[in-house]
Amino acid sequence: MSIQKSLLPLKTLFVSFHASNTILISFLPLYLHYRGLNGTEIGWVLAVESLASLLAQPIWGYLSDKYKTVRKILFICVIGLLIGSSIFFQMDTLSTILITGAAFYFFATPIGALSDSLAQRRADELNISFGSIRMWGSVGFAISALIVGRILDQFGVQYMMWPYLFFGLIILFVLIPMKDVKVESEPVKLIDVRKIIANKPFLLFLSVIVFITITHRMNDYYMALYITELGGSESLVGLAWFVGVISEALIFALAGLWFRKYRTLIFIIAAAILYTIRWFLYAAVDDPMHVIALQFMHGLTFGVFYTAAFEYVTRLIPKFLQSTGHLIFFSVYFGLSGIIGSLAGGPIMEVFSGSTMYLFMGTLAAIGTVSLILYHLLPFGKENAVRDTE
Repeated sequence: MSIQKSLLPLKTLFVSFHASNTILISFLPLYLHYRGLNGTEIGWVLAVESLASLLAQPIWGYLSDKYKTVRKILFICVIGLLIGSSIFFQMDTLSTILITGAAFYFFATPIGALSDSLAQRRADELNISFGSIRMWGSVGFAISALIVGRILDQFGVQYMMWPYLFFGLIILFVLIPMKDVKVESEPVKLIDVRKIIANKPFLLFLSVIVFITITHRMNDYYMALYITELGGSESLVGLAWFVGVISEALIFALAGLWFRKYRTLIFIIAAAILYTIRWFLYAAVDDPMHVIALQFMHGLTFGVFYTAAFEYVTRLIPKFLQSTGHLIFFSVYFGLSGIIGSLAGGPIMEVFSGSTMYLFMGTLAAIGTVSLILYHLLPFGKENAVRDTE
């Protein structure tokens, strides 16, 4: 069997999962607004998603390492996603949305991290770049953003549950023929997790990048509301995400060409600088089309930053704790950062404006950039801080 054919189920998983995730990232704030929630209440719902991510990802990652399987854990999470989302989208009060949302997100949020962990291991096995697999997630994101945006613009954001469940079912079916990872080590015990807790370079790196990832998550949650604040529609929100993830897909696809030429931290710092510039530019615009035009920077920021950071933490964590380490990384990148970003962004937009929120994000990204440079100059920031392979 050729490499490309063996990777087809995994690539289809990335397309379908990120297509479904697009719907939540791009349109959930608009859906919640349709349900009658204000900016602060929307922030609470988004914070619940991030809190569930923060708690769930290490748990599912540990179970994956303990039982030496990613595929079976994905099966459980996808079934939980389908059941949980079916209930979540029926709720219409803040309390029920929060409760059912927490249960739904407990299963849904680890799927992306587990998929990336599986892709990283398969890439190592086949000696290909992680980005060549991960780019298919961007393709799914882009297609969904464009098509679903037009569908919801035509029929209404209240029907977003149906395309979400459609992509969720594809994920379930594509897991059947998918190849699982091979793990040669003994099953992980809970006490082994201390190797990550005691890993100072890993923990310090996560503490530094959180300044950048908070701004990334805040944009994920509130760019749609910012575009509508400037006079845009649901279809323009979809177009904005389409432009962004196409640039992201190109970065992932070409990772094998550009990624090895310089040290990993150089790419991380460069992306952090571009994040800072990006948010200040967003704050200065007064037309939704300007936001769409600037979305090409999404690939140069998230695409580069995520690829380099994921590679960096992979080298810092023991091989037999790969899933646990990757999902802790995800917990910070999308969970902790999401909690802070959602709770801060909503009130800022409600009290001030979207422009003020992006000024705040630019300032926070600037602090993160300086912190990354300092981290690079410290002993823990050196590239020879490689993972323990005991």
